[in-house]
Amino acid sequence: MSRLVVADTGPLIHLAQADVLALLELTGELLVPGIVLEELERGQTDISEVEFAAKRVTVDTESTHPHLDPGETAALVLCTERDAVLLTDDLDARNTVREEDIEVHGSVGVVLYGYSQRALSEAATNRVLRELEQESNLYLAPPLIEHAIELVEADDAGW
Repeated sequence: MSRLVVADTGPLIHLAQADVLALLELTGELLVPGIVLEELERGQTDISEVEFAAKRVTVDTESTHPHLDPGETAALVLCTERDAVLLTDDLDARNTVREEDIEVHGSVGVVLYGYSQRALSEAATNRVLRELEQESNLYLAPPLIEHAIELVEADDAGW
């Protein structure tokens, strides 16, 4: 697959918490900004089970996107430079990339994509979606999870 995907910290943490980090390998070539790796190490999230490339980004986070944290800013800069898809669970980052016409998905989208690629059964997908909602530190509104489950039941999940 030739699609390049850049992840910020959130989806890496949340997918690891749901024990489905390997789904990232289905989405494309994964690129992780160096600052995101540093954030993961501080929080002790291990992503070594997934194949990814690390990329250092030098960016003035004070002026480039001052409303975003450094990891989100670095990921956004890489997406712009490389014409990549952004993986983020942060609402401000999602809104910013939509303004810049960058394709964006989050942890729920990765799970749905995994289902669409038949890496997860319907039951496993629903279980993982519930785990993301109830057991990860990702805030998900109940209507979002219900909509995601409806997409799975209608076999209409994916990117």
